[in-house]
Order: sequence, then structure tokens, then C-alpha cells
Amino acid sequence: MEPIGTIIREELERQERSVTWFARKIGCDRSNVYRLFQKHSIDTALLSRISVILGRDFFAELSENLPVTTRNSGAGDRSVSK
Repeated sequence: MEPIGTIIREELERQERSVTWFARKIGCDRSNVYRLFQKHSIDTALLSRISVILGRDFFAELSENLPVTTRNSGAGDRSVSK
């Protein structure tokens, strides 16, 4: 899976939004946005704000890549394999 920063950068480019626009929306400097693009993980509160701003559910996409198993003890219980 690609790093989350790369996925965010690609979405910003797909929407033809500038780094300046994005920096204003998330309340930081452009230099911090460029650092964000390098990250493999980010704070969930920030990712939530970014999801709303860009109109894309990054959480759903990230969770699709989790290995999930069903336990025998409870119907519908899901646990993440380690």
C-alpha cells in the first residue's frame, strides 16, 4: 500500500487543488503540507479533517487493506490479525 501522504497528494492533484489552497484549509504552512506528503502515517484527527476537506473517506480505503478474520465465539465479531 502507498504511504498515506502520497495518497493525499495524488487526491489533491486529481482535484486540481493547489498546495496553498490545501494548507489554508487544514490551517498550516505549505512547508508542512510538503512534509505531510512524505509521511507513512498521520494523526487520525488530521486525517478526519483532510477526508472532509477533500470529500474522500481515507479511513475506509485504509481499512480495506486490513487482514480481517472472523472469530468462532461470536457471530459477526471481527478482529485484526497481527
